[in-house]
Amino acid sequence: MPSKKHTTEEIIGKLREAEIARAQGGTVADACRRIGVTEQTYYRWRKEYGGLKVDQARRMKELEQENARLRRAVSDLTLDKLILQEAARGNF
Repeated sequence: MPSKKHTTEEIIGKLREAEIARAQGGTVADACRRIGVTEQTYYRWRKEYGGLKVDQARRMKELEQENARLRRAVSDLTLDKLILQEAARGNF
């Protein structure tokens, strides 16, 4: 079965739907069948996105992307510094 990539908004919506199903007396298995995911996926999503609103999840994703961009920038600068140090020693 091919995996389907869900957007953050879809995940939060499905988690809300599952919580409604559970509040109506359904089991986790019933809720998972209703939203079309495995229990493992449900628990993973709940761990990552549980309690978040859509705008909070979007902001979290933006911050993660910014963090990754800054990490790349720092690693590039560190590499440039190491290259310049080697060149200054005459090791090239």
